[in-house]
Amino acid sequence: MVGLWTNNGEGWSLSSPQAFPDEASLHRLIHDHPNLLPIAGTQRILVLGSEVQLGNGFADILAVEPSGRPTIIEVKLAKSREARRDIVSQVLAYAAFLRGMSVESLERGPLRRSLSDTKRGSIIESVLEQDQEGAVDSATFTSSMQEYLDQGAFRLVLVLDEVSTELERIVAYLDAVTVHALTIDLITLSLYKIDDTQIALPQRLTPDLGVSLQAASPQATKTAASRGSLTDGSNTFRISIENTAGKIRQVFEAMITWAEEIAELPNVRLSSFSGVEGRRFTLLPKVMPDNSGLITIWNDQQMPYIAVWRSVFERLAPGSIASVEQAIGFEIGQGNTVKDISPELLEALKKAYEEAAGN
Repeated sequence: MVGLWTNNGEGWSLSSPQAFPDEASLHRLIHDHPNLLPIAGTQRILVLGSEVQLGNGFADILAVEPSGRPTIIEVKLAKSREARRDIVSQVLAYAAFLRGMSVESLERGPLRRSLSDTKRGSIIESVLEQDQEGAVDSATFTSSMQEYLDQGAFRLVLVLDEVSTELERIVAYLDAVTVHALTIDLITLSLYKIDDTQIALPQRLTPDLGVSLQAASPQATKTAASRGSLTDGSNTFRISIENTAGKIRQVFEAMITWAEEIAELPNVRLSSFSGVEGRRFTLLPKVMPDNSGLITIWNDQQMPYIAVWRSVFERLAPGSIASVEQAIGFEIGQGNTVKDISPELLEALKKAYEEAAGN
């Protein structure tokens, strides 16, 4: 039986999940933490808006992959009458409405309110402000997204607390027969509480049929290239600076050493991302379980700099904002960059990570 098993010293027992008080609670959890979703082929989606009007209905969440592929997420509780079959017809209706729409029309129409609420003027601006890895190729993103819209090639994600056998069978069938146009993820998400710790248990129920079948297609190759690759630790990033020398090399070495020290803090994980065609690399010290970094360290064609993320500072290290801003000499923004990497800045960022990690 799938679930969370615990042992209190008297044997193993299956824990009962917490009930979501309402559908809005599950919706908020997914909107705020989309990387909880174990979606096929990629672990990164970027949220563009909630309750987005597509035709006669409102999609719960509209997002996009770094490659530009639109992602429609529908959230339901099992007790809802729509959780058996209607959720499938709803998400397909949204996809049908979205097919053939231009990126500009999407910005001026369905996403206008969401972009305005977040003070973002365009989809690409929204995406870049969330792209901590550097996975998005800003030069090709909009044209790539337009291709997906023209073809109706989308990702559809259905998230429920429990799934019926009937719904699982329907989604598995659709995922198999629409493999070249759609990727469909059927996901259950359960919450547990063990002592004072809350645990999320997401599970993808549909087989990953599309990944192997699409592997040889030009579109799949393009998507994979746009995503790049993520590896644990700093080794990939360190290899990327082998051809640098002098002061630039010293700056890179100082940032890597700093990041490796930060990774020794509890709840901090360090990873490296190799971007499009190996031209750009990032080093990512992320705070768990939020899976977000206060900063991203960049090697952009052998040039070092740091990107700072205000939304993460406000959420995880608000007490460190003033000292970091003093060290960089300007206000922290959402993804704005710092090229003067001083020891004072690294020290201020270290204290910010200590605050975020709970030290």
